[in-house]
Amino acid sequence: MTESVNYQIDPAAAADVPELAGLFDAYRVFYKAASMPAESEAFVRGLVAHGPTRFFLAREAEGSPALGFVHLMPSINTVAMRPIWLLEDLYVAPSGRRRGVASALMRHAENFARETGAERLTLATAHDNKKAQSLYQRLGYIKEEHFWYYHRMLD
Repeated sequence: MTESVNYQIDPAAAADVPELAGLFDAYRVFYKAASMPAESEAFVRGLVAHGPTRFFLAREAEGSPALGFVHLMPSINTVAMRPIWLLEDLYVAPSGRRRGVASALMRHAENFARETGAERLTLATAHDNKKAQSLYQRLGYIKEEHFWYYHRMLD
């Protein structure tokens, strides 16, 4: 894997929505969801237009195809009284894998979080996603051992 490559990483804009939606749909399929290109585009378009989430796209150069994206959602740490960012989604297209794209996106997310005064960047991944876990550990992320997370699914 090449870590020294510099990728251009920019916030997603309205003009990026069709390309971002294609990557987003592929991300969903990776997690065993059915491909829904039109719905993915409508969903991403709403998030890009109305926030408060942030998408960032990685490219080799301006105008080149996007190789991947990172999606951040704002939250707060009420105890620290500081913002935090939740790294909700990270996806690299097959053509960009093993080339340092994910690491570049992660570093960009971390820099963005610092610039916004965040106390931390938090993420979750599937128990069986060993490649992602390896990346996160290599970048200095620490597995949460203190809290149990519970979910209540809503209709």
